[in-house]
Amino acid sequence: MHRSKPEVVVITGASAGVGRATAHRFARDGARIALLARGSDGLEVAADEVRKLGGEALTIPLDVSDAEAVEAAAERIEQQLGPIDIWINDAMATIFAPVHEISPAEFRRSTEVTYLGTVYGTMAALKRMRERNRGTIVQVGSALAYRAIPLQAPYCGAKFAIRGFTDALRVELMHARSDIHITMVQLSAFNTPQFQWGRTTLPRRPQPVPPIFQPEVAAKGIHWAAHHRRRELRVGFPAVKAIVGNKLFPRLADRDLVKLGFDGQMGKLPLPQDRPDNLFEAVPGDYGTHGRFDARSKAYSLQLWATTHHGLVAAGVLAAGALLWAGRRGLRRPERT
Repeated sequence: MHRSKPEVVVITGASAGVGRATAHRFARDGARIALLARGSDGLEVAADEVRKLGGEALTIPLDVSDAEAVEAAAERIEQQLGPIDIWINDAMATIFAPVHEISPAEFRRSTEVTYLGTVYGTMAALKRMRERNRGTIVQVGSALAYRAIPLQAPYCGAKFAIRGFTDALRVELMHARSDIHITMVQLSAFNTPQFQWGRTTLPRRPQPVPPIFQPEVAAKGIHWAAHHRRRELRVGFPAVKAIVGNKLFPRLADRDLVKLGFDGQMGKLPLPQDRPDNLFEAVPGDYGTHGRFDARSKAYSLQLWATTHHGLVAAGVLAAGALLWAGRRGLRRPERT
């Protein structure tokens, strides 16, 4: 997508995983991208990748749970890159553990980064977008914003909160007849470094619940959502299955998670003794875009393609129906003697 004027895009959580893959996708458009995260090592490498792909990069190391730092970053971005067109909230922090093993400080920290970091980013973006009556805010969510799972209560609670906050704000914007668009992208399980550095009390290494997708699939969905006025976008059929299934059969989902939700989030290997932990402080070094599950991860989602190509899907269904109807008419036609 090439425009006469490059878009100005802000991405939080941009040093690794889905945030970094999203920066790559926007860089291919030649966008001016502000990369926000705590880890300066990963940010600098991500910025080099953005520039090689054709984008412009500005790195701002910060903690999104610091509202003043986020506001100062937004001011600096507009001064150096121009008016913000798209703000993407992707930063998160989590802990893999049963609730009774999580301290109040750990619960607070995960909530402040994942939920309040999204709130502060949204507020900083709105402050500027309201003056111009334009712009798009993308909240990177999860199927876990609808269907909570065991061992991730802080993360699930934060994602539920983001959905509630976003729904409330959306109606406020509609009431004001604002042209600012806010959307939420609900993700399935992705191969990101969070399973290498997220705090845990589990006996074995954490893993995403299969099936697993590569971060580039999420990035494609986020990029699409930023340029289409869709209320919500679900990425990966597992997200659709979890959201719809929980709505229709919540008790069945509970029972399934009792059986599968514990071992399914742990690999076979024990935790390494020197495993890093990024809950309170950034982990030094560059962890890249992908986690350790490349061999098990899908690089494509048919569900995402179908969701973002409704017209083609509808045309295909109509064409198939017409062929079936014509074929049946042919079978019923009497033979001439």
